[in-house]
Amino acid sequence: MEKGMIKLIAYYKNLDGKKFNLDYYQNSHLPMIKRLTGDALKHVAVDKGVAGGEPGSKPFYHIVAHLYFDSMETFENSLVPHFAEIMSDVPNYTDIEPVFQISEVVE
Repeated sequence: MEKGMIKLIAYYKNLDGKKFNLDYYQNSHLPMIKRLTGDALKHVAVDKGVAGGEPGSKPFYHIVAHLYFDSMETFENSLVPHFAEIMSDVPNYTDIEPVFQISEVVE
């Protein structure tokens, strides 16, 4: 990713007793976001936790998703107007409340 891009990061904590349907997330939720944001969404990366700080330990996050946009303006104009619709789909794949961060790519 290029320096200066804006990245929306969605963190889904790895909590006991919670569910996360990765198939639905990848095949329904993310395509919906791509459809709603169009060409403004430049790249999506999804990380699945496999361990914490050392092999064999429990990962802190089950899933971390990264959505990349060229600028804050592009992010705000393309994703923010659809945020309520996007969030209404969350119960279809998880009962984990996502935590969001907006970051700027610096390297």
